[in-house]
Amino acid sequence: MRIAKTISITLPPDMLAKAQETAEREHRTMSELLREALRRYLTAPSLRNDPQWRELLEYGQAKGRAMGITSEEDVERIIHEYRASKRA
Repeated sequence: MRIAKTISITLPPDMLAKAQETAEREHRTMSELLREALRRYLTAPSLRNDPQWRELLEYGQAKGRAMGITSEEDVERIIHEYRASKRA
């Protein structure tokens, strides 16, 4: 007997492309990726109300602004550059 239920969702093309790329890169199915995203989303509200989490988040945001980080792409680029420098 199958416990899981199948649903259908609609995503903008760019979001779908990013999700497919992520699933492929992580060797996951789209279902696995979206289940993980939903799990994280459902637990996030409790973290937002945690004062220690809020303090850490604000600290990270301030440091990011000071470094000129304005997007997730900036973070990925910086991580890539750092890792490349360590391999060299």
